Amino acid sequence: MKTFSPSASDITRKWHLIDAKDQILGRLATQIASLLMGKHKTDFIRHMDIADHVVVINAKDIVVTGRKAQQKNYYRHSGYPGGFKVTKYSTMKETHSDQVITHAVSGMLPQNRLHDKILTHLHIFSGSEHDFSKQFKKPSQSLNDSMTQ
Repeated sequence: MKTFSPSASDITRKWHLIDAKDQILGRLATQIASLLMGKHKTDFIRHMDIADHVVVINAKDIVVTGRKAQQKNYYRHSGYPGGFKVTKYSTMKETHSDQVITHAVSGMLPQNRLHDKILTHLHIFSGSEHDFSKQFKKPSQSLNDSMTQ
């Protein structure tokens, strides 16, 4: 018996719609990362991009537990002297609510050459309106429905 290795023509990509309203950030990010890597598929292979597309709506309504809303910070550095910047979670959520989810999911993906390519399959919208409505046969598809398919 030979080991099956899918080629690019064997890959079928599904679209998953996830409503982030009142969802916990970390728990939602792990489920999104699993869908993006393709770990739910039977033909999962680590060195190929077999990711499904994930559309997240209502990103502005995501919640965090405990005191993370006051204590969590996002750090970045420009590479220049004095270029270290700190942004609080509350500020980031108000101004760039999509980047909060992107940052959490990005940290849960493998840090390899496929990382940036896999992240292109993640589409996040702050409100309930999105540009990918024609991709979904049913208008409202929940996270539990998309994980079982």
